[in-house]
Amino acid sequence: MSESAPGRDARLDNAKFILIALVVVGHAIQPVRNFEPASALYYWIYFFHMPAFIMISGYLSRSFDASSRRVEKLVVSLAVPYLIFWAIHQTIYGVERGGLPESLSVLRPTWTLWFLVALFMWRLSVPVWQRLRWPVAIAVLISVFASTTDLGGGTLALGRVLSFLPFFVLGLSLRREHFAHLDRVWVRILSVAVLVSTAVLAVPISDRLSRDWLLWKDSLTDRAIDPIMPSMGIRLAFMGLALVMTIAVLALTPKRQMWITSLGAYTLFIYLGHSVALLVLKASPWYERVDGAVGLVLSIALAIGLTLLLCTPWVRAALSWAVEPRLTWLLRDDVPSRETARGAPAAGAGAGFAAGPKS
Repeated sequence: MSESAPGRDARLDNAKFILIALVVVGHAIQPVRNFEPASALYYWIYFFHMPAFIMISGYLSRSFDASSRRVEKLVVSLAVPYLIFWAIHQTIYGVERGGLPESLSVLRPTWTLWFLVALFMWRLSVPVWQRLRWPVAIAVLISVFASTTDLGGGTLALGRVLSFLPFFVLGLSLRREHFAHLDRVWVRILSVAVLVSTAVLAVPISDRLSRDWLLWKDSLTDRAIDPIMPSMGIRLAFMGLALVMTIAVLALTPKRQMWITSLGAYTLFIYLGHSVALLVLKASPWYERVDGAVGLVLSIALAIGLTLLLCTPWVRAALSWAVEPRLTWLLRDDVPSRETARGAPAAGAGAGFAAGPKS
């Protein structure tokens, strides 16, 4: 990822950093989830943080046209880092368990890597959604009805790819002028009320409802209730809750340049880097020792510190080989362009690689 450019949207960069920090906090407090305040915080974060992040990713994917150059860039920025971190995750798991698992299929994403698979597939589908008359409504129908069937047991993260699809498509459908409505005073007042009320709501929900509803990855057929009703109703309710909270968070996110604005360009470093750090920590005695209020405070402090650490130039330089790989050694530079193949003069060699999409 590169530094925040003048043409970038400061509100979105600020929101991206806030949301990626919440991702790290949500993962870091898992050892203390049995502590009631930690459980409520976990549920509150998971109500909206990934739907919001995905909607922004959709908005920033509007220019994807499935051209060969765009697809090439997509492979380098998402597929290759996926394979690298999949291998790193599997290595950590292997050391922790003392041996290899029964299956080493790269089609089954490890822990956080489902998002790279999902974003890869969503971006490839962008031209299709941009051709449809009612893309969001169609995406909602696909999401809801797909959840009533077996989704492959985690293969290619299909459960999440289809479940979160409406938020990505909604992002694709947004335009810059839509964000202007967020600056209205009454919207911001309502946004405060929404975030406060959902924080209160998270307390009883965290005690009564399975967290599987928050992860959006399993089929509704796996639940102990009817997969049609009330399961579909609950799924739609969580979808609506995530949307309302996403709007509230964006409305309250500053749209001016701040110290976190430039850090919003490094979300992929944070997302991939923190997964390795927390997997190593999980294999240590840390998970057994942290507990209660002190454990919650320490976990949040750890998450914030780790988020900021992964943004530092020297850490990014150390991780760039895996997060932003340069594959000039692997790819040919003498492949003729489409125009050359038709008989037009060559425009010059070079694959035209650049940093991956800002998401």
